[in-house]
Amino acid sequence: MVDTEHLAIVQLDARDAPGGLKLSTEAHWNQNQDDWHFFLTRGTVFGVRDRRENLLATAALLPYTETDAWIGMVLVTEEYRRHGLATRLVDTCLNTAIRLGLTTWLDATPAGAKVYGPLGFTPTIQLRRLRLAAAPASGAAPLPAGKLDEFLTCDISALGFDRRALIEELSARPSSRLVSNGDAMALVRDGRTARHIGPLFADTPAHAIAMVHDIAASENGPVLIDAVAAQSAFIDGLTASGWAVERPFHRMRFGRATKPAGELPFAVAGPEFG
Repeated sequence: MVDTEHLAIVQLDARDAPGGLKLSTEAHWNQNQDDWHFFLTRGTVFGVRDRRENLLATAALLPYTETDAWIGMVLVTEEYRRHGLATRLVDTCLNTAIRLGLTTWLDATPAGAKVYGPLGFTPTIQLRRLRLAAAPASGAAPLPAGKLDEFLTCDISALGFDRRALIEELSARPSSRLVSNGDAMALVRDGRTARHIGPLFADTPAHAIAMVHDIAASENGPVLIDAVAAQSAFIDGLTASGWAVERPFHRMRFGRATKPAGELPFAVAGPEFG
């Protein structure tokens, strides 16, 4: 049996991005080096190392405002899973958030939800990750660029709090696209193994589906989207056009919502970011 009680929790910094990326790769997640750098420079990331300084587990607290924060990057290398490291690290994030007076959110796998529920997290909405395995480029005209201010207004309304720093950073990456056609708008960015669509806002499910179709037509590899489960017509439209549901997520909250959320988006930025 693996003994983890002696392993100390430490705070990580930007130099730990390669170790974090190694954990993401082992877990087959889509985070890339830029994602890790954002967490390590904008948030507070806790980790556990072995005696050789190898990174074994992580969890990150990312404050978005003075009232709300996100927990992400909860990863444990395979040999050390199911020995309490994730619980200890999330507890450390929670204690930090409580000390700062933050309401804390996360998107959990079903297995993770079983860990976070006893810690005091309550479920809010459900998500579905979908993948289009191969999106052949069709030569379609590029979608018009979206306006960042309009996109931020929709994002703040949907969440109930402002995460401007995240959206500005994601959209400014060289390979990212913020697109709009008047009926829908979406952010498209690189991941480690696939391009990611989201957040996605639209007037109707049909407009959301059309936007995803147009984005996929301009890509030439796998694409992921984390759809809000309540948007069932949107998900049905995607699966009918070749998208496959990979896994569910449960959005959970620790503490009271500081402001009511508005109309749900069709897709979110990803479980690491919300």
